[in-house]
Amino acid sequence: MIGMIIMGHGGFASGLESAVRILAGIPEKFIAVDYRQEDSADDLEVNLKKAVRTLGNEGGILVLCDLAEDTPYKTAVSLKKKWKDEYDIEVVGGASLGMLVSINLARGYVSSVSDLADLAVDEGRKQIVKYDADQEEE
Repeated sequence: MIGMIIMGHGGFASGLESAVRILAGIPEKFIAVDYRQEDSADDLEVNLKKAVRTLGNEGGILVLCDLAEDTPYKTAVSLKKKWKDEYDIEVVGGASLGMLVSINLARGYVSSVSDLADLAVDEGRKQIVKYDADQEEE
């Protein structure tokens, strides 16, 4: 099974992990890595490396970050580059709860971490909607 790591500022990652547990049960091979205010970028990298090593490389690892182009995302991308010969890692920024629930369920049938990353991006786009009363059925 493809491993998943969720990363984010403050309690974002552990909060999403808690919400996924409520909505979809306890996910397998799923680790939350919070980037707390007192953490340095080096602390975050240490915690991410520990999570990657814990999951191992069976099936690859998808790292989902709260924001694209910020410290958790950049740390994950840097690790992906450094460990490209050891681990099959994909990184996606802009994680949301809807995205996580969808792709957590999809891990049972998606065969590659790259395909799961693509699905995460697609699901993330689908989850962004604006209510339009004019489209409501009467």
